[in-house]
Amino acid sequence: MSAAIDVVALAQALIRCPSVTPADAGALDILADALRELGFVCERPRFGEPGAGAVDNLYARIGNALPNFCFAGHTDVVPTGDEAAWTRPPFAGQIEDGRLWGRGAADMKGAIAAFVAASQRFLARRRQAFEGSISLLVTGDEEGPAINGTVKVLEWMRMRGETIDACLVGEPTNPLHLGEMMKIGRRGSLNGVLTVLGTQGHAAYPELADNPIPRLVAMLGAISASPLDTGTPHFPPSTLAITSVDVGNVATNVIPERARAAFNIRFNDRHTGASLESWLNERFARAGGRYALDVSVAGEAFLTAPGHLSEIVAAAVCAATGTEPECSTTGGTSDARFIKDHCPVVEFGLVGATMHKVDENVAVHDICALSEIYEGVLARYFPDKGT
Repeated sequence: MSAAIDVVALAQALIRCPSVTPADAGALDILADALRELGFVCERPRFGEPGAGAVDNLYARIGNALPNFCFAGHTDVVPTGDEAAWTRPPFAGQIEDGRLWGRGAADMKGAIAAFVAASQRFLARRRQAFEGSISLLVTGDEEGPAINGTVKVLEWMRMRGETIDACLVGEPTNPLHLGEMMKIGRRGSLNGVLTVLGTQGHAAYPELADNPIPRLVAMLGAISASPLDTGTPHFPPSTLAITSVDVGNVATNVIPERARAAFNIRFNDRHTGASLESWLNERFARAGGRYALDVSVAGEAFLTAPGHLSEIVAAAVCAATGTEPECSTTGGTSDARFIKDHCPVVEFGLVGATMHKVDENVAVHDICALSEIYEGVLARYFPDKGT
C-alpha cells in the first residue's frame, strides 16, 4: 500500500486545477493517479454530442465482486465571478484560519479528496477480508448541462454489464455544521416559459389591438395564487417562483404583440413534470387567447426511502460527529437524479454555506472528519466477517 494520503493536500491539488465547466484542467488526472496508486482500475470515458461540448469523466473500480459500492461526484466547478472580489485567489487552494479557500472547496473537491483517503484507509485495514468492490464515478459536467457526464457514464456502464449496488454522492448537504443533514431524495425542477400572443396597436386605440399583458398577468396569478400542495411525508410543499416578466417594449404609445414570463417549479413526489405541464395548460387555457408554453424538466422528484443505506450513512455520521443527521429532500438538483434509476442513493458531504459564492471555503477539520465518515460508511457496508 502506498503512503498515507493527505486528504487536505489532495483537496488543495484539485482546487488548483481551474476546472470550470466543461474544462477539466488536469483535475481528473490527479484523481486517477491517486487511485491507481491504491490499485483502482481507472477508465476515462469521454462523451460529446452536437451542441454540447465533449466532457471528460472518470470511472475507477477496485475489486470484481459484488456488491459494488460507488462514491459519485464531480470535479467541475462554477465560474468564479469577479475575481477581484475574492479575498484569496480562487484557484490557489490556500489554508488560512483553519479553513481551505478556493472554488470547489465545498462543492465538491473536498469531498472527492475524502473519497480517496477513506478508500485507502479502508483497503489498508480490510483488504484480506474485503468482499465486493469500491468504485468512484466522477464527472466534469455536473455544474453544466449534465448531458455528457454522469447520465452517459451510467449508460456506458450498463452497456458493458457493470452495475452499482449502492451510491453515496458527496454533494455539500450540510447547512451550517458537518453532520446536520443528508439527502435521501430531491425535489423535481421544472422551468417554464410562457409567451402570450396578442395584436400590436396604438395605445390611444386599445379597442383596435389585443393587449397580451393583462392575460399574462391573469395567467401568472392563476398559477401562483395558492400553494401547489402542503407537502408529503418526506418532502416540503412544492414551490413556484416567477423569475422573469418581459415585454421588450420601448415605446410608450404602442401595445405590444406579445408578453413573456419565465418561472420555476420545485416539486415534490405528488407531481411529475408531465402532470405539472398538464396543470399549467389547464390554468392558462382558462384565461383564453393565444399563448405558447415551453417546458423543460431538469429532473423528476425522487426518494430513496429510509432503509439500509441511509441507516449506514447516519451511523457513520453520528459516530464521527455525535450528531444524528436529518433526512432531507431540500435543495436543488444533483446527479443523484440519474443514479437513483440504477441503485439506492444517498447524498452527504461538506457544509455548503459558501458554495457558488465568492470566497468559497470549508473548515480543514471538516474535510478530515468527512473522510472518517466515508471510511465508516465503507466499514458498515462491508462488515468484517472475521470479527
